[in-house]
Amino acid sequence: MKRWTAVLAALVVALVVSTAAFAQTRLVIESWRNDDLLIWQNVIIPAFRKHHPDIELVFAPTPPAEYNAVLSSKLAAGTAGDLITCRPFDLSLELYQQGHLVPLNDLPGIDNFSDLAKAAWSTDDGSVVFCVPMASVIHGFIYNKDIFDMLGLEEPRTEAEFLEVLERIRTGSRFTPLVMGTADQWEAATMGYQNIGPNYWKGEEGRLGLINGTARYNEGGFLAAFEALARWRPYLPRGYQAIRYSDAQNLFAQGTGAIYPAGSWDISVFRAMVGDLFEMGAFPPPLPEGATQCYISDHIDIGIGANAASPNREAALKFLEWVTSQEFAEIYANELPGFFPLSNHPVEIQDPLAREFLSWRESCDVTIRTAYHILSRGTPNNELDLWNASAQVLNGTMTPQAAADMVQRNLESWYEPQQRR
Repeated sequence: MKRWTAVLAALVVALVVSTAAFAQTRLVIESWRNDDLLIWQNVIIPAFRKHHPDIELVFAPTPPAEYNAVLSSKLAAGTAGDLITCRPFDLSLELYQQGHLVPLNDLPGIDNFSDLAKAAWSTDDGSVVFCVPMASVIHGFIYNKDIFDMLGLEEPRTEAEFLEVLERIRTGSRFTPLVMGTADQWEAATMGYQNIGPNYWKGEEGRLGLINGTARYNEGGFLAAFEALARWRPYLPRGYQAIRYSDAQNLFAQGTGAIYPAGSWDISVFRAMVGDLFEMGAFPPPLPEGATQCYISDHIDIGIGANAASPNREAALKFLEWVTSQEFAEIYANELPGFFPLSNHPVEIQDPLAREFLSWRESCDVTIRTAYHILSRGTPNNELDLWNASAQVLNGTMTPQAAADMVQRNLESWYEPQQRR
């Protein structure tokens, strides 16, 4: 009897030890990035679990257009995941103000990010950070190197050189000089106005001027950017008013056009679509005549925070701490070329086109899109106004001055700092 009692006790001890060894905390990640599901499953999550085998991660994305509404419903019902992928600025600020996101000021590693990077997920006074910055995207131009070599063209540095290159392509070849449409509107503003604009309104100086009321959309660099955008009209594809974003991607990938106004997020798309058809290059937004300092839109795009209602907060914070690391930065930047680290860690970018985009940070001052921070909190929405105005300028249905006046008038109608003059 004593022998069997001892055996039974040993089995119980073994069972307890085994159960403890395999006990795991399960974290669910909410995200709108459903295109990178396999990267999370096959690369990011396994890398984290090497450090924390006791934490299981489930990446559960929602289609981008549905994410905001679905996430709000889940948070209200108490069914949202433990980790919340954060859109920049006001949408995530609202979630924090509603008590849905955990303050992260004391998170180890949060100081690896600049104030500008953290601004996308901080309170207006900067006193509380509530999401860890993950990546930004950079605006510029991707071009077909084969067409440039065929026509003896060089990358333009100034707007005058840019227009000269476009004219030479238009008159000296069968290729479309500038591949972009206006049917979706947002691309006219995002890859058009907000792409070239920082060189005209001097980046953060102009953006912050709009916020504090010392700059206006219908004068100075903001008006000049609309005027520069209008000069693109002769070089766009035939019937560009009906061309959607995906159509433009296809046209460029098929080799029918020379230059594509781009966001760096297009890099991985074109790597898959273009293949070996032609070699791609990239150049930053051209400078206005007489300008010497360059500015780029290095737009803070994606972060991640902890659901304040999660029963697994300790495990969620461990994952967020890992997101602040150099290991995560290198994985994310190289698995998703064109999404660039926001931490101060040195990261070696493998994709040559992504490396070219990132190199512009070394010589150009960086800024973000003007309407994302504060200026789209009212009605009419400043971001949507810029979409509409930029598309109409390119379509020729509004003059640059009329478009700038419309955007300015609508902003003034509700934003007090713009009413002081």
